[in-house]
Amino acid sequence: MTPPARAQAAIELLDEVIAAARSGGAAADTIASRFFAARRYAGSKDRRAVRELAYAAIRLCGEVPVGGRAALAAVAARDPAVAALFDGSSRGPAPLGPAEPVADAGAAPGWLAAALRASGVDDLTALTERAPLDVRRNALAGSAPDLSGAVPIDGLPDGFRLPAGTDVTPLLGAVEVQDAGSQACALAVGAAPGERVVDLCAGGGGKTLALAAAMANRGAILACDTDRGRLSRLLPRARMAGVTIAETRLLNPDREAEALSDWAGAADRVLVDAPCSGTGTWRRNPEARWRLTPERLDRLVALQGRLLATAAALVRPGGTLTYVVCSLLDAEGRDGAGAFLADRPDWAVDPPTLAFGRARGPGLRMTPGEDGTDGFFVARFRRPC
Repeated sequence: MTPPARAQAAIELLDEVIAAARSGGAAADTIASRFFAARRYAGSKDRRAVRELAYAAIRLCGEVPVGGRAALAAVAARDPAVAALFDGSSRGPAPLGPAEPVADAGAAPGWLAAALRASGVDDLTALTERAPLDVRRNALAGSAPDLSGAVPIDGLPDGFRLPAGTDVTPLLGAVEVQDAGSQACALAVGAAPGERVVDLCAGGGGKTLALAAAMANRGAILACDTDRGRLSRLLPRARMAGVTIAETRLLNPDREAEALSDWAGAADRVLVDAPCSGTGTWRRNPEARWRLTPERLDRLVALQGRLLATAAALVRPGGTLTYVVCSLLDAEGRDGAGAFLADRPDWAVDPPTLAFGRARGPGLRMTPGEDGTDGFFVARFRRPC
């Protein structure tokens, strides 16, 4: 593919990403995989170049662009090399006209940028910068992985930062790809060998595996989720990592408590890594900010409250509940944790000691700008004896 042809392909890919963002369709990475699968003629260098152009546009545009051409035109307005690709050649994009739409640059849609600033997040540009490649060394692995070139992450006993573009495939099992903030949230649970732990929203199991390592593979972990596809990936990952204490349980939405009645009041630790807006993960999923609406945020806040109530019923007297959201919005973090405590004045805040984050209400918040991690809010509560 010629460079202008790559630009045209990036416009077409952006069109698909924008349409999916408006309709609630697939994520950009999934769309990109499908896009290139249908274009076998594109070599690896072509795919990389097209992806880089498309993601440069996604990261630049705060509001949902009118289309892929307007999105890439915004990049061209700042980069003469990209502007030169609009050359009108046979497979390239037509030259840019003086009156055609150009997407506005910004960190987020206006309402969302205002909500973030009201939540005390001042450095919005850091939210869409490229994320580093962090891994957690698996303490359960039989042999130590070769981490030459990796930099230890202060405050994380098994956390390392690898050079961008490192192929981690040969290391899988011995390491897990996991953002430093996510590793810190797993440490915040305080799980110890021999305990009974519930990971209520386990997803693909990144934190479940970290908990199992902290527990030295002794005790029991019940990993739950309502998404069958995500949960199905957990046990193969656990086998590769040498985890033997985790079992999975698929839950029906709105009926979680019924399916967990055998664990009522029996868990030493419960982790609720709740579904959320994902405002803390835009470095990895920048188009996610185009998907969020005030109405969807309200639904997420209601879901988080319901999951916290479900989780509270599982905690034994004297046990702890750890609440995590990968969000920087107070509505999901500080305010959600505060509402939980307001309904349970006999529960106590049991703040974890972490090398990351600053106090925000009854919890801690990590941000990309201040901590170099994804954005997280984490709070830990202790049930009275």
